[in-house]
Amino acid sequence: MAKNISISKLDNSCYIANKRTEYVERKGMGHPDSLIDGIVDETSHALSRAYLGQCDAILHHNVDKGLIIGGASEAKFGAGKITKKIEVIITGRATETFDGKRIDVNEIAKDVALSYLKKNTRFLDIENEVSFESRIAKGSTDLMHVFSRSDGVPLANDTSFGIGFAPFSDVERLVLETERYLNGKEYKSIMPAVGEDIKVMGLREGDGIVLTIAIAFVAHLVKDLEDYNRQKERVKSDVEKLAKRVVAKEVTVHVNTADPLDGDEVYLTKSGLSAEAGDDGSVGRGNRVNGLITPFRHMSLEAAAGKNPVNHIGKIYNLLATQMANSITKEQPSILECDIAILSQIGKPIDEPLNLNIELVTESGANFGNVESKARYQAEKWLEDLKNFTIDISLGKYMAF
Repeated sequence: MAKNISISKLDNSCYIANKRTEYVERKGMGHPDSLIDGIVDETSHALSRAYLGQCDAILHHNVDKGLIIGGASEAKFGAGKITKKIEVIITGRATETFDGKRIDVNEIAKDVALSYLKKNTRFLDIENEVSFESRIAKGSTDLMHVFSRSDGVPLANDTSFGIGFAPFSDVERLVLETERYLNGKEYKSIMPAVGEDIKVMGLREGDGIVLTIAIAFVAHLVKDLEDYNRQKERVKSDVEKLAKRVVAKEVTVHVNTADPLDGDEVYLTKSGLSAEAGDDGSVGRGNRVNGLITPFRHMSLEAAAGKNPVNHIGKIYNLLATQMANSITKEQPSILECDIAILSQIGKPIDEPLNLNIELVTESGANFGNVESKARYQAEKWLEDLKNFTIDISLGKYMAF
């Protein structure tokens, strides 16, 4: 089976580590863009489970449209309250009936949204401070024909592409690890006033890295301005210590730079979320499938969260390209950078892309013929196992944001 794989060698000047400047961003798990991405993607997983349980197949659905409309709140040292509810709206298309069986897709979506927010926030009163609305419209069972063919390989839903790269650069690793550290259970037990809404922006210039971190502090856990500044300084110090463990570069850390030098108009929230105070969220505006926003790399603008895991190229090929690049670089340490792009044709089997392009930066002196051969073999194996990969996506093994 022809795999249409092209592999080329790039000059070392293309290597991200050799570029003078690099920006990297991560919107944390409590950012409204991340929350709505998580809600719709988990809705897709839940629908997949329901379809399999009742119909023995994952039916057509795409619930990749969703919105968090920010509420209103009042927060001051020692206390906070939400005065206008946060609204969560989920929409898209999903099959509601199949072979005489009915699947209540909107009820599933509402249950998922409730469960997801309970799991990923600590100080949000879900029943009283959030409203949920699901407007998922009926999908067409006629679209089932593009999900499979006689040998069980789904057909691409669109002519589209996916992008992936590996390995992460120093600043990419640091930005990702910083947000995960600050939003980890262990850190929350030590610093409970650090809310879930965290955004980390990394700048590398030469060998120096600057991290700018925005954190929604929890008002009732901060006594006064002195306590706020003390806790903010503790976060700064903790991230500086983390940075020394992650990268061998000089790292400068800034926290909540919008805070005034004096006065108490600082970043306080009732819930630890900016969504309580008018910050909206929309599917696809946040992290890419690798968990980062990387403008100095090739990126897809696809909103992967919520798309079906069976044949939607916007989801499958972005995740596939990322995982494929990771496996290729892990197997061959002489590869400094691997960039992958995969292009589909609508109606064609997803394991037979129109083109799979691999660009490699290697160490000086590496045998490129050997490197190329191994990379091609790895890519072919991923394509051959693509059906199992899509099953893993449906089970939630891979995050899409």
